[in-house]
Formats: sequence, structure tokens, C-alpha cells
Amino acid sequence: MGNTLKAVNESKPQTVSGSGMDRKVETSKNKTLIWIVYGVVGIALIWLLLTSLSSNNGKVLSVNDQRIILSKVTEGTFEDFIPVRGRVAPAKTVYLDAIEGGRVEKILVEDGVELKAGQLIVELSNASLQLNVLSNEARVAEQLNSMRSIELNLEQNRLRHKSNLIDIEYQIKVLSRQVKQQQELLATGAVNQSEFEDTQDRLDWYKSRRQITLESQASDTRMQEEQLKFLKETSSRLESNLEISRQNLDNMSVKAPVAGKLSGFNIEIGQSIGRGERLGQIDTPDDYKITAFIDEFYLGRVDIGQSASFDSYQLVISKIYPQVVNGQFEVDLTFDGQQPTDIRRGQTVQTKLTLGDASKALLIPNGAFYQDTGGKWLFVVSGDGSKAVKRQVRLGRRNNQYIEVIEGLEVGEQVITSPYSSYQDIDTLKLN
Repeated sequence: MGNTLKAVNESKPQTVSGSGMDRKVETSKNKTLIWIVYGVVGIALIWLLLTSLSSNNGKVLSVNDQRIILSKVTEGTFEDFIPVRGRVAPAKTVYLDAIEGGRVEKILVEDGVELKAGQLIVELSNASLQLNVLSNEARVAEQLNSMRSIELNLEQNRLRHKSNLIDIEYQIKVLSRQVKQQQELLATGAVNQSEFEDTQDRLDWYKSRRQITLESQASDTRMQEEQLKFLKETSSRLESNLEISRQNLDNMSVKAPVAGKLSGFNIEIGQSIGRGERLGQIDTPDDYKITAFIDEFYLGRVDIGQSASFDSYQLVISKIYPQVVNGQFEVDLTFDGQQPTDIRRGQTVQTKLTLGDASKALLIPNGAFYQDTGGKWLFVVSGDGSKAVKRQVRLGRRNNQYIEVIEGLEVGEQVITSPYSSYQDIDTLKLN
């Protein structure tokens, strides 16, 4: 019995040990749940950290620093100019055009010769023009003869009126004297009443005729003056037309209007030249200008009288053409003072056009980035050189070498000045 109870008592601790094993299993499950929670929280923190970095730094791109150009911000003197490539052209050009068409009969000079003013160049012939001039001369002569005849008739009419008035005045004077005498004799009975009245009636008739003749003479005089004025104007126009016809015939002999060098003259004997056709041109000798095309970006900063330079020679802008073609506008530059002796027409030269006065400023080298950003932002390299961050800046004037920095950069900082065509939407460049 005792042994039996002892065995039972000894078996109880084994029951307690079994319950202990159950508690160990529960502890393992709790640790697993804790690790899962830690993992979820860690992933959330990592996601929040990445989101924070992304919101602060934007898109990041790794680039090889051998493929970009790094430039340093410096302080110096900014010369406000732009290089302008131009072409040498004659300062003045006079074009030779055929006023009247015709056949080339004689060529007296060759292309490229120096001409004197009034020198004969080529002779043309035009039979139709010659016949037309002869016809105009005959028509003008006929008109002038007709005018002279009308003028003669008007003068004869004026003289006739004058002669009639003289006769009428004479008759009035004679009859007036007769009426006076008959009136005195009427009282004595030497003249009867009927004879006296007849003389009085004739006197009244001549007086009325004189009045009508005077009115007719005044009217004819007025009309004669108007007709003479019209005839003189017509005669002047006819003579002017005849002079133009003769001048056109004279223009068949083409002469140099000014002294200069003949160019573009390429015609042959027997060739038919149309009215208005260009025969060539005369360029002023040893007097040149430079024509150049400038980017429309500078249209508001270029004005007449602005200075430029070519080697040691000074030029000024003398003319600005308002038309913009292919993003460029044209200007003429004339030499201010002495001209170079070794330039030729058509030669291409490099000039420097001054836009403003030189001044102290922060400078960065001019690069291709400007075309991609418009000068509103660029990539600035960090102090350790590991990355370049996009930064908003304000740039000002630029020439072919430097760009003026107004704000956003400091002296000594490095910026990327190579093209940005591949980095438009990138905020940070990691430099490898």
C-alpha cells in the first residue's frame, strides 16, 4: 500500500511537468507574433524614409563625370558683345536696267571694268520705238498746227469785233449830230416830224447794236482766254510727251549713270533685251559695307548707330531690316573712318558687335545648357563633388564666352555647363 501511494505521489510531479511544457509552446507563438509586428513596423519605417528622401531629392540619375563639363563660378569683367559673321558688299550699288527693250547692236565695255559717269556701255536698237517716235512727232506737229489755226481764228474774231465797234461808234456820233440839227430845224418847219423820227430811230438802233456788240465782245474775250489757256496746256503736254519719246530713244544707248566698277554684265551682240531687264550693276569703287544676320534674341538690343569692330577697324550699324527670316534679322554695318584695303566683295569676315558697356560681374562659361534651360536653372555640384543638384538661378547678359550671373550662385561653386537634353526631368545627378 505504502509503495502504491508512493508511486502515485511520484507520478504527480510528472503531471505538473506536462503542464509546464504547454506553457513553453504558448511563449514561442507570442515571440513569432512580436517579430511579425516588428517586421511590419520596420517595413513601414523604411517606406516612409524612402518616401521622405524621394520628396526631398526628386528623381536621381547616375552619370559618368567624364561625360559632362564642369565649370567654376568666377568674378571678372563682363564684356557685353556678340560675335557676328558678315559678308563684304559694296556700300552703294546702282542697277542697270533696260528702260526700253531692243536688240544688242554694239558692246563697248567688258564685265569688271572701271567706268566713268556717262560712259557708253552698250547700244540697242528698236525699230518699233523709232517708228513710234516719228509718229508722235507728226501727231504733235499736227496738233500744234491746229492750235495755231484756232489761235489765229480767235485773234481775227477779236479784231472783227473791234472793227464793228468802231463803225457803230462812228454811226452813233453822226446820227447824234443829225438829231440835234433836225430838232432845231423842226421848229422852223425845215424838217418834218417823220424825217426827224427816222433819224432818231436809227440812232437808237445803233446804240442797241453797240450794247449787244460789247456784250458779245466780252463773252468772246472770256471764251478766247479759256481756250488759249487750254490750248497752251495741251501744247505743253504734247511737247512733254514728245520729249519723253525722244528720251526713250536716246536710252537705247545705255550709259553709266555713276562712276564705279561694272559687274554682272553678261550679254552678247544680237541678243534680245526685254523692257526692264537687268543688264548689270555698278558698284562704288573701294567703298564697302558688311551685311550680317543676327539672332532674333538680340532684336531689342540692336539699334542704328551701335558700334562694332573688325580687326582694328571700327564699324557702325547703318540700317536694320525689320523682317525676321529663319529666326534671324539682317543689318548693314558701314566702316567708321578708314577701311581695310585687302577685303573684296563677297568675302566673309568675323566682327564683334558691342551691346553694352563692360562691368564687374559673377561669370560662368557659356555652354550648351543655356539652350535647354533658357538660363532659368542649372545643376550645381556639391562640395564633396559626389552629386549635382538642380537649382533655380537668374542669369543676365551673355556673349560667346561668358554668361552674367545675377543671383543664385556664389564665387567658387561648380556648375554643369554641358547639354541638359537628357536631364530635363532630373533633380539630382550622382557623379560617378
